[in-house]
Amino acid sequence: MRRALAGRKVFTFDQGIKYFFLFNASIAIVAVMAIIAFLLEQGLPFFREESAASLLGRRWVPYLDTGALYGIIPLAAATAWAVVLSMLAALPMGVCAALYISEIAGPKERTFLKNFIEILASFPSVVLGFFALAVIAPLVKRIFDLPSGMTLLTASIVLSVMALPTVISVSEDAIRNVPMSYRRASLALGASRLATLWRVVLPAAKSGVIAALMLGTGRVVGETMAVLMVTGGSPVIPASPLSAGRPMTATIASEMGEVVYGSTHYSALFLIGSILLFITLGINLVIIRMTAGRE
Repeated sequence: MRRALAGRKVFTFDQGIKYFFLFNASIAIVAVMAIIAFLLEQGLPFFREESAASLLGRRWVPYLDTGALYGIIPLAAATAWAVVLSMLAALPMGVCAALYISEIAGPKERTFLKNFIEILASFPSVVLGFFALAVIAPLVKRIFDLPSGMTLLTASIVLSVMALPTVISVSEDAIRNVPMSYRRASLALGASRLATLWRVVLPAAKSGVIAALMLGTGRVVGETMAVLMVTGGSPVIPASPLSAGRPMTATIASEMGEVVYGSTHYSALFLIGSILLFITLGINLVIIRMTAGRE
């Protein structure tokens, strides 16, 4: 009888531990679903007053009493410029740095570099925004002879710096996980060390590099403060990286504090947030499928 009760207690305890871990594992799923539901609840009422075509307009002028315009094309274009330019700089720089740290640097140098990368990752975005405003913007203005250095190029430079720690860390982990036998086989066949790195090690770590791209892009897409400080805040379609602009995150941050609760403008800002969220989720799903297929 006592053995049966003891076995029942152990079973109950084990089941309780199992459900406790299941609860903790499910928090992320519940949180994501709740956020999506909240954003859609606040954003979808926009379509009661405006059409989907108005959302795809080329002008964002939401403060007019009559005839307000809620076209997000200028905001989306500025976001695209900033993301693409920053990742074009951060990805090759980050992968090269990861190759050096993983394959070339000595133990002490590797530790030194990784510590500084972690320090860079811990910098508040507002501090990097101040640096871009005080140093990078005047430099861009002087080099390109512009009336103002607050451009999408300036934002892209600071965003690439912010994405570097993520790209370097994830890529370096992927490169270090490539089996040593790959390197030895390549060197045994007569390949140089540089050829081994570029033609054997890096292709073998491509899944991790793709993950680095995904995480870096997510970091850049969601950045707000630094972007808000240096893009110029002009809600027009940028003609080039040297133009001012206002990305989607900067628009939400600059206008949410002044908008009337429940208004069409209020719903439009939440709809922009929903679009950003689905863009990020879409990027993650695409990269996960690509990574799974290649593995």
